[in-house]
Amino acid sequence: MDPKLIAANSECVAIHENAPTWPHSFRREREFLRSVLPPKFTKRIEHFGSTALPNLASKPIVDMLMEIDDVSTVTETAVPVLTELGYEYFWRTTFGSIDGEPHYAWFIKHNEHGDRTHHIHMVESTFPHWDRLGFRDYLIDHPEIAEQYRQLKRELAKVHPHDRTAYTAGKSDFIANIMRAAG
Repeated sequence: MDPKLIAANSECVAIHENAPTWPHSFRREREFLRSVLPPKFTKRIEHFGSTALPNLASKPIVDMLMEIDDVSTVTETAVPVLTELGYEYFWRTTFGSIDGEPHYAWFIKHNEHGDRTHHIHMVESTFPHWDRLGFRDYLIDHPEIAEQYRQLKRELAKVHPHDRTAYTAGKSDFIANIMRAAG
């Protein structure tokens, strides 16, 4: 496994109360990405993950789902541009397993203090990531379930403060149940 990815996965998992600036941060980054990447490269860009949910505590990192036509073009199109601008790039398996398929492009943006601010997930329209928009929408429509999710995330952050992979895995059953309910 990539030593940079191992280091990234061992960074602190810290849950923060909802910040009203997160949607604005998403919109600003979306426009920035559209301005620096070739126009035909980027299709839709969605705000997903906990920072996309009103009133939900989260890691203070805006997750962005970017549709592209072909992930194999990322290394020639997006990587040179974004790494030059300071983003970290990883070729990552879809659900975090070492041998899992399909792979996709994942970029991490940091602020001037070195803190993560954005995750950009570049995927094709057929990738399972798009199902997470249903999860987002379900939690928006069901605040009591969102509260259960908030509690779970806080518990997992305490148990796995430096293991983002275990933190994410700990949420998988909850997310799968919601995905079934969201249908």
